[in-house]
Amino acid sequence: MGALDGVTVVSVEQAVAAPFATRQLADLGARVIKVERPGAGDFARGYDTTVKGMSSHFVWLNRSKESLALDIKDPGDAAVLARLVDRADVFVQNLAPGAAERRGLGAPELRRRNPRLITCQISGYGASGPYRDKKAYDLLVQCEAGLVSITGTEEEPAKAGISVADISAGMYAYSGILAALYERERTGTGTHVDVAMLDALGEWMGYPYYYAGYGGTAPARTGARHAAIAPYGPFRAGDGGEVFLAVQNDREWRSLCERVLRRPALAEEPDLSTNTGRVRHQARVREAIEAALADLTSAQALERLDAAGIANARLRTLDEFAEHPQLAARDRWREVDSPAGPLRALLPPALPGGAEPRMDPVPDVGEHNTAILAELGLAEDGDGGARPSGAKRAGRP
Repeated sequence: MGALDGVTVVSVEQAVAAPFATRQLADLGARVIKVERPGAGDFARGYDTTVKGMSSHFVWLNRSKESLALDIKDPGDAAVLARLVDRADVFVQNLAPGAAERRGLGAPELRRRNPRLITCQISGYGASGPYRDKKAYDLLVQCEAGLVSITGTEEEPAKAGISVADISAGMYAYSGILAALYERERTGTGTHVDVAMLDALGEWMGYPYYYAGYGGTAPARTGARHAAIAPYGPFRAGDGGEVFLAVQNDREWRSLCERVLRRPALAEEPDLSTNTGRVRHQARVREAIEAALADLTSAQALERLDAAGIANARLRTLDEFAEHPQLAARDRWREVDSPAGPLRALLPPALPGGAEPRMDPVPDVGEHNTAILAELGLAEDGDGGARPSGAKRAGRP
């Protein structure tokens, strides 16, 4: 039994942020009804065809959901959606600001009909302000939040390699909905959760904001290194391979000098004895570490770092990540069905009591129309819309 068994979520969603939030609710046992456009469905279905003909983003974000294809601009289909939402516990949407209200899906109106309903809106920049109607895609929000300015190398800025603006918004929507469900247990009434991608990513920009705002300069772009911690990042070993290590405090620095570099006096040099000094003299730090590693292979260097208790890692490819021995040893992989057959999927990272999550199939567009409409006493008409069982749809022959 999942923690959210019995909770029904209706979501008018597309792309990444909202689907990530609702998939995590589904992982915990919630019933998630995903409302998609008839035909093409969620436009993330068309991002690529790399997963047995399906989109990698869509497969990742949409297992364990039921797909209901509705044209919410059509009055008949809009009425179907309204009936669903009136029965739901949670309604999520990431329509353009104002679009939900124009279609009768604004939070106050929905809760007048269903006082226990929790509503969640995810937008790029929020429901008010000068950027309210500005289009917001992940890269663009990364730029507006300042992330791109501090990511990359000294020569060139870079965006993060994953959709961090979308993911952060999805995470805060998920946690906000969980908090709202808990509040409803005490008050008996629902509430609204409003998440903007800029706000979510802005929270993640806390360290560079304080660093720049109070230190006078922004953190430097340092590639895989760190602007405020040293040593931190990649260092070349004697075989040409790179090892990644991170020293978090002066005690660890002394251990690195004594047990890995075999140069204990280095730890006491005034310029290098504190993190502030090591950051200021990063070139000297790197030169000393790589000189000591020159006689070691990367594997030997990692062994020595492990023995000294210094945090380290090897740079894995995605293929190597997929075969990571730690994930295998902890039985973190499962199989999820899909329209194209079984697919490998990681377990969710946080589950109450270590319970087995819901890992149901990835749906096809409109796969659950017949079953969901039947629950509402409706049937599909010949045009793919809905009508009361035994009746013709208004306005249709």
